[in-house]
Amino acid sequence: MKSKNPELKEFKRLEREITDCVQCRRLRAHCETVAREKRRAYLADTYWGKPIMGFGDPGARLVMVGLAPAAHGANRTGRIFTGDRSGDWLFRALHRAGFANQPTATAKDDGLRLIDAYVTSSVRCAPPDNRPLPDEFAACAPFLARELALLSNTRVYVALGGIALEALRAEYGRRGQGWKKSEMKFKHGARYLLPDGRVLICSYHPSQQNTFTGRLTEKMFDAIFSAAREAIEAD
Repeated sequence: MKSKNPELKEFKRLEREITDCVQCRRLRAHCETVAREKRRAYLADTYWGKPIMGFGDPGARLVMVGLAPAAHGANRTGRIFTGDRSGDWLFRALHRAGFANQPTATAKDDGLRLIDAYVTSSVRCAPPDNRPLPDEFAACAPFLARELALLSNTRVYVALGGIALEALRAEYGRRGQGWKKSEMKFKHGARYLLPDGRVLICSYHPSQQNTFTGRLTEKMFDAIFSAAREAIEAD
């Protein structure tokens, strides 16, 4: 008998493949070391320590792409953008915009639910110094391609940082729908129409490097999701 939810089945299959991935020895060694040594504040926690699947509504019209899991965030909790300062900013903004049922994300079982929204990353393991290598991006690219293909209802992409924009550009290039860097430059708030009719919006990543310095404010971040809502409703 065929599954009544074939797409959900494919999401589960992809999640298993991502979780079991051991392609990048440097990344796997780093994640496992962090999970073993832990941060003092989380000594009582059992770290996830494995690659991370995206999170949210499989039928989402809003899809956000970030960089990679945080060493003591998703690598600890097992859910993207969960348990770190970047996630605090992201989910507060999503909640204010009506894309999340609550403003906090602390653990996989905290009751958080995304509404018409999904968040994923370009690389699936926490990298040393938050800097994946080119071959590590390449190893994860097929996972992102498959995940985006399953998210067939997407109307708006939000690229959280310039690296996320490059990951999306590479994926569209693989499909034969690519664009030159000069055509779609990264700038906070920039909005582009993609070759397939979807909308791409660029945002600074809500990392502490951007939020602590004031480069990204909550008002600026809210404007991104207001623009995303507007683009979805105009579709």
